[in-house]
Amino acid sequence: MYARIIVAVDLEHAAQAQALLRRAMQLVNTNGEIRLIHVLEEVPGYIAAELPRDLAERRRAEAAVELRAMIDPAKAAGITHEVRRGAASGQIIQAAEDCGADLIMIASHRPGLRDYFIGSTAARVIRHATCSVLVER
Repeated sequence: MYARIIVAVDLEHAAQAQALLRRAMQLVNTNGEIRLIHVLEEVPGYIAAELPRDLAERRRAEAAVELRAMIDPAKAAGITHEVRRGAASGQIIQAAEDCGADLIMIASHRPGLRDYFIGSTAARVIRHATCSVLVER
């Protein structure tokens, strides 16, 4: 059993995120904590210049609403959510370090050729995390 679990959520894959949350609820201690983390990737400056100024804040607010909707109010004790900005793997690892997590849970897709050269988010988290990592496929 784990005391503090980070569940990395990709809101584009809500079914996988829900499955991860259900599994985290099985693995967490009775008084443990689960933190759902969604990371918004930074938009390059040359693109951001053409977008509405409040787009980043709207994206953050929408992501927070979607994370909150994933949490069953009857089972919400000990479950929090957070939206971060930046590189997904770095922010997931930083979130785990910030709260002293002893497990990071992340979903992964089947790697394609691009992932072998660049590395997927899950692969980078596995390589650099200082705590256990559970990868769900």
